[in-house]
Amino acid sequence: MEIWINPACSKCRGAISLLDAEGAEYTVRRYLEDVPNEDEIRGVLDRLGLEPWDITRIQEAEAAELGLKEWARDAGSRDRWIKALSEHPKLIQRPIITAQDGTAVVGRTDEAVRDALSR
Repeated sequence: MEIWINPACSKCRGAISLLDAEGAEYTVRRYLEDVPNEDEIRGVLDRLGLEPWDITRIQEAEAAELGLKEWARDAGSRDRWIKALSEHPKLIQRPIITAQDGTAVVGRTDEAVRDALSR
């Protein structure tokens, strides 16, 4: 199990606390420092069953600078979104937990973290 976190994020700290309380074995990836490449983002998206715009933090200043709200959300634009997430990792929703069964969840709630633990 791996968890992508930003240590400054309260949701990330909450997820880590819950994982620790449950005695889970996991690896922490500080994705702002250890930035995922485009292939890693594609892999996580496949595991999540989501599209890149589904895990993009549109409210961030960088998103506004890039004009992401106006970007198309279709198959033809997928690679553009993935490239933006790789180049601007702050835009990636957090925390993302990869479960042992090959799936992943965005662990913003205790329920989502527990869901990852049960897989």
